[in-house]
Formats: sequence, structure tokens, C-alpha cells
Amino acid sequence: MSSARSSIRIWPALIILLALGAFLAWQWGLDGAEGSRQGRVMATGSALILGSIGLLLWWTFASRLAWKKRAAGLLLLAASTAGFFSLYRYQGVSGDLIPVFEFRWGAKAELARGAEPIQELDEKDSFPQFRGPARDGVLPDPGLAIDWKAEPPRMIWRRPVGTAWSGFAIARGRAITQEQHGSEERVVCYDLRTGDELWRGSDSAEYRSGLGGDGPRATPTIVGDHVYTVGARGDLNAWRLEDGERSWSVNVIETTGAIVPDWGFSGSPLFDDGRIVVAAGGEAQDALLVAYDAISGERLWNGGADLASYGSPKRVTLAGRDQIVMLNHSSVTAHDPETGAVLWTQPFPSKTPNVSMPIPIGDDRLLVSSGYGVGSKLYRVSADGDGLSSELVWKSRHLRSKFANLLLIDGFVYGLNDGVLACLDPETGDRRWRGARYGHGQLLQVGERILAQTEEGEIVLIDPDPEELREITRFQALEGKVWNPPALAGALLLVRSDQEAVLYELPLLATR
Repeated sequence: MSSARSSIRIWPALIILLALGAFLAWQWGLDGAEGSRQGRVMATGSALILGSIGLLLWWTFASRLAWKKRAAGLLLLAASTAGFFSLYRYQGVSGDLIPVFEFRWGAKAELARGAEPIQELDEKDSFPQFRGPARDGVLPDPGLAIDWKAEPPRMIWRRPVGTAWSGFAIARGRAITQEQHGSEERVVCYDLRTGDELWRGSDSAEYRSGLGGDGPRATPTIVGDHVYTVGARGDLNAWRLEDGERSWSVNVIETTGAIVPDWGFSGSPLFDDGRIVVAAGGEAQDALLVAYDAISGERLWNGGADLASYGSPKRVTLAGRDQIVMLNHSSVTAHDPETGAVLWTQPFPSKTPNVSMPIPIGDDRLLVSSGYGVGSKLYRVSADGDGLSSELVWKSRHLRSKFANLLLIDGFVYGLNDGVLACLDPETGDRRWRGARYGHGQLLQVGERILAQTEEGEIVLIDPDPEELREITRFQALEGKVWNPPALAGALLLVRSDQEAVLYELPLLATR
């Protein structure tokens, strides 16, 4: 009798494992590359949890092992789980929604000095706002050398920063970002060449999310003698660049009736002809976009009836007319820069967070992309009497950009398709190629090349070619998860994560 009770009954466990294996094979095989990777990860997580529960129930009630062995197994499982969480802490999720854990006693970032920068910055060597001087991610080539193994980038300084997904804005030798410190949301100005803190301003505001991460999201905008920032809970501020004195402050929720988006206000403020334009999403008051006077903070106009998503407004010219375009919660809109009135709109009912900014294709088309399996749409904008009209040209799932903004280079579009670098023909929506997986990172165009920052903190230099991926060189700039956009001023590359910031000087050709 005792021997029978000690003999394990294995077939229920085999059925659970076979069912789990078949489900995972279907998810990651038959669904293929065109599905949503985030959806597959979530389905996989649910399946693993259910499978684990099934195995636990089998072990406890149906394995037929002696109760002492079952109890020993359960104690071992509990001890292993407790041991893991005593060594590691949860740090949110990756861009594919995979849980990220960090060693509890890992080395913390400290202020470290490296080499002195060789490059002398002049006025044109700046990165004054999100995506650079023209807000399009296109920068001049400072004469970069392209073999980073033979000539590695030089670290100038490294320092800890408060948690946030903000990037840096750079002008006049100053580098400004946003950070969360406890219950304070800070705007911090650093000396670009040394990493020393020059000034800070703060609001009593706090954004926390176990999935999306903590702290502010938007990148500051530097214009003349002022810095403009938007916090995760809607605090819009103007600061003096010289000393950080606050010139004015408004809260976009209080002035528009908007609500804080699920993942916090993320759109970086746009300076446009004396106005600061932000995406508020005050749906009930037609305050999707709102413009404030850059000098006084007075509200000048508002327009559009949709909720805000997580991209940033951008001014473009389409069909001969200036307009501010925006990808929102469920629409694409174009606004009159003088009045905020909606010039044209198209539905974009993705029901997912939309982050990537629309980009113009030629003189009359606009390309819009979103992740989570949604894809891209190309719209044609035409003059229609005194107004504008728009129409859908094509839609495609071949380019699904979750976080990264797209680049148009020599007639072809390059972007991170669900984390994989891809090239798209904008004339047809057909994909030319899918290349390496860089995760949900960021892209800049530097001269004729692409500078990619991977989600794992590598910087990769790429030669854009519509026939194939041509990676030139790379180096590891940061460790851990990196969602913050990089900034490049001349040859000085400033990168940050939610824990540290590092300034590198990229090598230059000797003939520069």
C-alpha cells in the first residue's frame, strides 16, 4: 500500500505540459511576424501562469506521491520564490511587456569623470528640443569616424539621475531634463561639459506606474532664454535658462478640463511663433491641442475633440498650408497654427497607446504609425477651396512603430517594426526588408546615416540601404532598459535611462 502511494502519477502533468507547448508553438509560430509581439507576450504570460497553477494543483492533489514528498516540494518552491525576490526586485516591463528584474544590491550610478571633451561647441551644436533642432530627428554629420572598435567613443562623465523617461535638451553648454525625486517632479539643468548640476526647479507632483515606470515623460524645449517643460500630471512651466527662475506656470488639466492619460502626459511642448503648444486632450472643451503665450502663459487658443495620446505635436507644410499635426487617442488631426481650428481629421481607432509622431512624405502626404499590431497609414492632403481635405492612400501592417519615430531617407522610410528595424516603400506600403531586433529604442538621422539607440542601451550606426540592413558599428552606452530619447550636439552624445545619464564624445575623422 505504501509503495502504491509513493508511485508518481505523471500523465496529468504531461497533458498540461503538452497543452502548454502546443499553445506556445501556435502563438510564436503560426501567428508569425505580422501579429502583435506584445499580445503574444501577454498570452504567453497568461498561459505560463495557468500552466504553473495546473502543475501546482497536480503536485499537491493528484501526483500520488507521499504527503511528505509533496510538502517538501511545496516548501522548496516557496523557498526558491522567496530567495529570488530577496535577491531581485521588479523594475517594470520591457517594451514587449516582459517583466524586468534588477539585482537588489547591484552597483548604483555615481558621478564619474572621464576624459575632457576635445570638441568645442558652437551655437549650431545644440539639441534644443525633442528630436533635435527641427523636431524631425535629422542632424548634420559632424564628421563621425565609423569604426568604434578601433576608435571607441570617449566617456566624458556619468552621473545618477532621478527616474523618468524624459530626454535631454541641449543649448548654450547646458543640458536639461526632467526627473522624479520622491514626491517632487524636477527640472534639472546640468553643465554639459562636466555633468555638474547648475540649477533645479520643482513641482509637487508624482506619477507612479508599475508597468509604465515612474516620473515625467516629456523632453524640455529650449527657446532663447527660456526652457519649457510639461510634467506627467500636466504642469506646464517656463523657466529662465540662466538660473532656473520660474517665469510662469499653468496646469493644463485645470485650464482645459483634460484628464491625465493612463501613462501620464508625454508630449513634449512645441514652440511655434511665440506660442507653446501642448497636447492636453480636453475632449469636452475642444482642447485636444492648446496654445499658451510663451512670454505670459496666457491661453491663446484650443481646438480638437479627442483624448490625447503620447506623441508630440509637430508643425509641417502639406498641400501648401502650414499646420500642426497630431496623432491622438483615436484620430489624426491637423490644426491651424494661428487659431487651433481643425483643418482636417482622419479616424485612427487603434485603441492602443499612440506614440510615434506623423511624418510628412513629400508635399502632400502624411505617414502615421502605431505599435501593438496596428501598423501604418498614409494620407494625402489636398487643397479644397479655402480649406483642406484628406484621404487614405494605403494602410499596412508592415511597419508598426511603438515608441520610435520614423525616418524618411532618400525616398524610403526606416523604423522599428515591433522592435525590429525595417525599411518601407512609402509609395506602396510594401516592406523592403526586416533586419535586426533593436527592441523599442529610438532613431536619429546623422548626415546620411542612422544612429539607433537600442532598448538595451547600445548605440548602433547604420548605413541606410533599401536593399538590406547595413550595420556599420556599435558600442554599449548604457546598461538596463533605455526608453529615453538620446540627444546629439555635434559629436557629443548624451544618453540617459531612468537611473543614470552619460555623456560620450563620438570619434571624428582626422580630416574634419
